[in-house]
Amino acid sequence: MKREIARSLFLLGSLVVASVAMAAWQPPVMQVLSATQSGAHCPIPRVTKVVADAKPDHELLLFMFGMTQGMKPQS
Repeated sequence: MKREIARSLFLLGSLVVASVAMAAWQPPVMQVLSATQSGAHCPIPRVTKVVADAKPDHELLLFMFGMTQGMKPQS
């Protein structure tokens, strides 16, 4: 296959891919989710159990605080 033919096939293929991507692209739309649309967008999983006696892990909180303090510049 000649280079010119391969180059033109590559150009044609890239134009096809770009046009399909442009046709499939949808701009983001601002919308308000309401309770009536809960079937489409579930805010929490339905199998989630609420645990009333959940307590924070103080060692994890201390670790996270130490990590954020280490990220500050030394000035």
